[in-house]
Amino acid sequence: MPLLIDTTSEHGLPTADLLLFALPGVGDVGKNAIEMLNESSQAERVARFIHPGLAPLARLDEDGLLAPPHLYASLFTTPTGQRVMTVTGPGQPSDPSHQYDFTQELLEAFSKAQLPEMLVLAGLSSPPEKNEAFVVASSSAHRVNMEEKGVDVRRDQPSGGAIGMSALMASMGPIFGIHSACAMATTVGASGDVHASLRLLESISEGWSLDLVLPDDVTSGVIQKLLEIAPKNSADLVRELTEEPDAFYI
Repeated sequence: MPLLIDTTSEHGLPTADLLLFALPGVGDVGKNAIEMLNESSQAERVARFIHPGLAPLARLDEDGLLAPPHLYASLFTTPTGQRVMTVTGPGQPSDPSHQYDFTQELLEAFSKAQLPEMLVLAGLSSPPEKNEAFVVASSSAHRVNMEEKGVDVRRDQPSGGAIGMSALMASMGPIFGIHSACAMATTVGASGDVHASLRLLESISEGWSLDLVLPDDVTSGVIQKLLEIAPKNSADLVRELTEEPDAFYI
């Protein structure tokens, strides 16, 4: 199925040094992290990715305009001069074949834009006493490179595997010439775990020497906004709905 890429520039999708990708999942850790980062870094939206596998629900955007279902890309430059692109959105296709199609077409587009490296941001369901952030590689060479930079790269987690489009994006990158990995932060699974999101961003900022502009503390406006809209129910409903109990959406 064809992917429609609607860019703000006539030159197409811009290039960047690093791509951060996240969709709703356990604790919405990755999605919230990107939303916080976009706001604190004053990222500029540069593209929309419209795929027929997404639910046909058009929503009003921030300008009060009716927008088709899509994922969106934003771009900002870090204080260290690195260009970072972020991609996120409110959901993903529910059909596995659509998830594969969407993933393949996105990776083809990122490869053509010569995006060299991608981190998929996600949460890992864990006991409350665990407060960790680490990375899982999808190729041996990239794992060695990250370990040489001092990044905490795990080889035994997630032990039960992962499903969903984020898992496909993280694992299929090398097929398209992209160094991809999954950056994870532990969470109890409650929706809107912004503390885990901050922990994840801090680990990426340090591991990749990005000096990211992050919210000052948990009382900042963007975090407070996310806390207010997050459901109070801490049950991980996503995991309950997965067919394989040892795997989970990330």
